[in-house]
Amino acid sequence: MNLALFDFDGTITHKAMFGDFIRFAVSRRRRLLAAPVFGPMLLGYKLGVVSGNTIRARVVNFGLRGMPADHANEMGQRFSREILPTVLRPMALERIRWHREQGDRVVVVSGALNVYLQHWCHEQGLELICSRLEVVAGKLTGRYDGLQCVGAEKSRRVREACELRHFPLVYAYGDTEEDLDMLGMAHKKYYRWREVA
Repeated sequence: MNLALFDFDGTITHKAMFGDFIRFAVSRRRRLLAAPVFGPMLLGYKLGVVSGNTIRARVVNFGLRGMPADHANEMGQRFSREILPTVLRPMALERIRWHREQGDRVVVVSGALNVYLQHWCHEQGLELICSRLEVVAGKLTGRYDGLQCVGAEKSRRVREACELRHFPLVYAYGDTEEDLDMLGMAHKKYYRWREVA
C-alpha cells in the first residue's frame, strides 16, 4: 500500500473555494458591511503584500464569528452537495480512483474549511486533514482551531497522522506554494498535474 496526498483547492477543483463558501454561507448584509474593510486587503493580497493566511483569518473572523455551528454545518453540507460537484476536475477524480484501485491510502490535505470539506470527503470515502473552525458553546468563534493547514503545517499534520516509513511510495499532488512542503515529503510529486523532480 502506498500513500497519496491530494491538495483540494486548485488541484481536485478548478479553483479555490474559500471565497465561494463565504459568499454561500454568509448573509448578504454582512458581506456588504465587510466590503469597505476587505477591499484594500484583497488588493494587498493580489499585489503580494498581504498573505493568504492573514486574509483568510480576517474573513473567517468577520464573516463566521457567532454563527451557530449547526447552521455552519448545514451550509457546509449544502455547499458540498450543490456547489463542489460543479468545480471538480475529472482528471483528479480519475487519479483518486486509480489510487484506490491500487489499494493506496488516499488523504486530502487542505487549507479548506472542515465545515464543507468533511462532507465531501466522507461522501467520497476519503481521509481528510484540513483547517478546522473553532466552536465554543455551539457557535463559531471566528477563529481557527489550531493553525491553518497550509505550508509547513500540511507536512506536520501528515507526519502526525501517517507513519511515512510504512509506505513504499508517497505521492503528493498540489498547485501552489502552500503545497510545496507537502510535495517535498513525497517520492512522486505532481505540481499542477505535472510530475516534478
